[in-house]
Amino acid sequence: MVRPVPWVPPVLYGAVLAGGVYYAAIGPGLGTRTAGYAALLCALIVLDARERRVPPGLLLAVRVVLFGAVAGLDVSGLSRVLFVLVPFLGYFAFGPAVAVALGAACVAVLVGAFTLTVPDWQVRAEYISDLLMFALGVVLSVTMAAVAVREQRARSRLEATLEQIAELSAARERNRLAREIHDSLGHHLTAIGIQLEKAEAFTALDPAGAAQAVSSARWSAGRALEEVRTSVRALDAQGTSAALADLVRALDDGERRITLSISGTERRPLHVLYRAAQEGLTNACRHADATEIRVAVRYDERGAELRVTDDGRGFGDGREGFGLKGLRERVRQAAGTMAVESSPAGTELRVNVPW
Repeated sequence: MVRPVPWVPPVLYGAVLAGGVYYAAIGPGLGTRTAGYAALLCALIVLDARERRVPPGLLLAVRVVLFGAVAGLDVSGLSRVLFVLVPFLGYFAFGPAVAVALGAACVAVLVGAFTLTVPDWQVRAEYISDLLMFALGVVLSVTMAAVAVREQRARSRLEATLEQIAELSAARERNRLAREIHDSLGHHLTAIGIQLEKAEAFTALDPAGAAQAVSSARWSAGRALEEVRTSVRALDAQGTSAALADLVRALDDGERRITLSISGTERRPLHVLYRAAQEGLTNACRHADATEIRVAVRYDERGAELRVTDDGRGFGDGREGFGLKGLRERVRQAAGTMAVESSPAGTELRVNVPW
């Protein structure tokens, strides 16, 4: 396991080094023993910087040996605090059970050292206090290691979750772009096809009407290109009502009657409402063979309602296509509702969207 708090051992080494050298300077005096003490602590700092190159078991054993050597040269008694690093580092290398065992072993070693070197230490307050403080340090070091490991794991889970969210967002954006292409280009290509069929049929009988159909087809092609560049630019500039009026005018070719009625006041452009009208009109013109299509929009203080009703033949198999499924997702994302009723006598699409 990669140690999540690499700064703890070097800080402790530095504190023990400064405290031990200071104690020697104001007490027994600096000498070869203090120099060896400082050299061993510097070696520990270097070893800590290269820990990734050494197996964890061997690394811990080398640290324990060096801790013992530092304690043997220490005249201040401060170096015993280094042994709290044994369970702390053991937690990262071997897990909590081994860390607790190492901590208990360190406390037992200190008790043994006091027993061998200090007569009647059990009745001397300073040694009992030292033992309790060391045991508390061991407990705190194991607790700190556990918290650090849990935080590291939580961060890893968070990073994994964020990666999943990014992947889902990318997939969602791809789906949105696919719906955008279907809704905008599909509608305009349908309009172009209708107008060109009219122009082909009436070229000889009604040259003016044929020219008007070609002009309408050209308008639809230009509009499609504009929406590929930015699918919502015109809608933001005009507002939903004006964009719907343009949409109805482009599709009303005289062969089918398309009417638009709008009531209430529009507060802001509603892209999803425009897309719903596109989908309803495209389905009515392309699939339903409708001769009369009614588009009704009603604004109120809560939001807007769109109804697209036609007298076509409805859905032959009763199943919704990709366009309606994509529209349902759009409406859901806008916190709206959508309903489709279809029969051999016609189809009605209803969409409600809040402001």
